[in-house]
Amino acid sequence: MRPNIAIDGPAGAGKSTVAKKLSQELGYLYIDTGAMYRAVAYYALKEGIDLKSEKALADLVRNLDISLAYDQENQLKVYCNGTDITDKLRTQIVSQNVSIVARVPAVRLRLVENQRKMAAKGGVVMDGRDIGSFVLPDAQLKLFITASLEQRTIRRMKELQAQGYRIDFEELKQEIKQRDTIDALRKMAPLKKAQDAITVDTTNLTVDETVQHILNIYKERFGCQ
Repeated sequence: MRPNIAIDGPAGAGKSTVAKKLSQELGYLYIDTGAMYRAVAYYALKEGIDLKSEKALADLVRNLDISLAYDQENQLKVYCNGTDITDKLRTQIVSQNVSIVARVPAVRLRLVENQRKMAAKGGVVMDGRDIGSFVLPDAQLKLFITASLEQRTIRRMKELQAQGYRIDFEELKQEIKQRDTIDALRKMAPLKKAQDAITVDTTNLTVDETVQHILNIYKERFGCQ
């Protein structure tokens, strides 16, 4: 069975971009757990659910069927109850509320169950906040990808501007900082580096440089699997 790769780190560190490209290089399945939590946040907002009500969120996620699949252009798509909602997940309002939804135990347990099933056969690159420490504690390679708050804000700002949003840099910086705090302090499976994870600081690295660095780590550990 091919090894599983767990990638964790704070918002805006480049986890998803790196994880997706790494999975393509290795021929692995990429599982974007953040997109799954964003899907719950999107539907909660869409349905007007009180995000402070854990019971309401638990009831919601119980009836959501969230799945990931690649389209003909090899682009990852997120489906919820059979509907493609990929384009709805990176809006600013979803980003502002996803950490609130993700800290609800019932939401995490429901999604983690699905994530573990997808990784059961190995050969998976999975990224999130608690993959190495909670979702896949037995992953054969664990990475903690980080970057300075300044650089993470710049990256996120470019992403939002590309979607047509006008963003205040300092306001966005504070939002990311607040999200870091919420993720790190939540009671269940908080954001943290697993003890056996390797830190990769991407502040001064491009995506390609980061992926190559990780591939070197992979080859040193596993050879050419």
